Amino acid sequence: MGDGKRADSGSSDSGEDAVVGNVNKLLVLPHGYTGKPKKGHLVFDACFESGNLGRVDYITEHEYDLFVRPDTCNPRFRVWFHFSVENARPDQKVIFNVVNFSKTKSLYREGMSPVVKSTSRPKWQRLPSKSVYYYRCPDHRKNYVMSFAFCFDRADDHEVYHFSYSFPYTYSRLQAYLDRIERKQLDYFKRELLTLTVQQRRLDLLTITAAENFNSSDRKRVVFVTARVHPGESPASHIVQGFLDFILSAHPVARVLRENIMFKVAPMLNPDGVYLGNYRCSLMGFDLNRHWQDPSPWAHPTLHATKQYLMNLHSSPDIDIDFYIDIHAHSTLSNCFMYGNIYDDEDRFQRQAVFPKLMCSNAEDFSYANTAFNRDVVKAGTGRRFLGGILDESSYCYTLEVSFYNYNNGLSSNPIPYTEETYMRIGRNLAKTFTDYYKLTSQVVPKPTASSFTKEREKTKKKLARLSGSSTSSNGGIRNTTISPIPRLRRDRS
Repeated sequence: MGDGKRADSGSSDSGEDAVVGNVNKLLVLPHGYTGKPKKGHLVFDACFESGNLGRVDYITEHEYDLFVRPDTCNPRFRVWFHFSVENARPDQKVIFNVVNFSKTKSLYREGMSPVVKSTSRPKWQRLPSKSVYYYRCPDHRKNYVMSFAFCFDRADDHEVYHFSYSFPYTYSRLQAYLDRIERKQLDYFKRELLTLTVQQRRLDLLTITAAENFNSSDRKRVVFVTARVHPGESPASHIVQGFLDFILSAHPVARVLRENIMFKVAPMLNPDGVYLGNYRCSLMGFDLNRHWQDPSPWAHPTLHATKQYLMNLHSSPDIDIDFYIDIHAHSTLSNCFMYGNIYDDEDRFQRQAVFPKLMCSNAEDFSYANTAFNRDVVKAGTGRRFLGGILDESSYCYTLEVSFYNYNNGLSSNPIPYTEETYMRIGRNLAKTFTDYYKLTSQVVPKPTASSFTKEREKTKKKLARLSGSSTSSNGGIRNTTISPIPRLRRDRS
């Protein structure tokens, strides 16, 4: 459109006919232009892995309206975007308006900005917050629009710019990462194919534990971690990689964990959704995190296989599932935090506050104030809620959430934007928190010396006491009746 008039953004669920697939090397020309394309006539593309951009409208030579493609088979979700732009002229300045988000409440209100990289600068970085605006737009039914200004400072023929809602982490990147680990032939790492997706992609299940534990008949303690059930929540994959990097490392704490615990990790529960550039849904348009109660082997094959595997572990007399943690990203809150379940048993309800408190002591970005327990009916189909009702009362099920944007560390007056590196740091801190928890409950016995273990356990007890004001019993356990305060009861959006 070259006359400055805008098309309807089609933000209702029934108005998405104009936004079906991704743009493919789309050359956007001024209205009525008939000459040869030239520098400054931008070319948009999203036909690549995890790409999402459904439509581009030319408003002026300095302004373009961009339409997010809805999740496949589900027009309700339009949040994730990832697209490239090329053929810019040197120092060309533009404003991009993302006009059809399906969510109005957003961290863009708090200063979040998209991320960008280019051919000559391949590291993703956030755009300056001062260049991003989030507002109700009268040209688009007064819906919220996110506009950002950008200058193409390098514009040779080979320079391609990529823009994304958050730091992408693709299915292929995960496969390459796991392939590299496999080539190391670590005797404490096992990778297996749990099932294939509808589009025949791998659902990987990783097992990390000391080599002697694989064939041992001794009772095993299991920590089960999942991520990317919602494909657009890419920070979850960065957390998982940080977690895996640490527990696979030669760090003494990682060795102690492997000797005592068996970690099971399903790093990407929705490979098709990730590959297709969806935000919330699978290829067939299902929010998989609402189908744990009765997943279909043909419609939700990854969820069905994961649930069956967990149920087999649960029924095994030699297995104790101590933790189930499902990792997500949050689009409206800051910091890292957890959601847990509400139980009628007050003692069990109190005990599950311990792990988030320990996490708070290890991670400067973890917010105990944002941590909450709930049992909303609409969440009954989530992994946390379903497994919390099935597993033994000694098992703890959490959703670990991290902001798409920033955190407060209590030291700086200004919130700190997350990066790929700080997301990975959360994974390392999660692993270290398992160490603290098992030391505290006397279930991890490091090999070196008993005296060093005792010192470490006392340090952990004091750490938790400082955080919660709780007392400890003579056997090193937590007196559950003294843990306070209980986190707020609040609805989660996982």
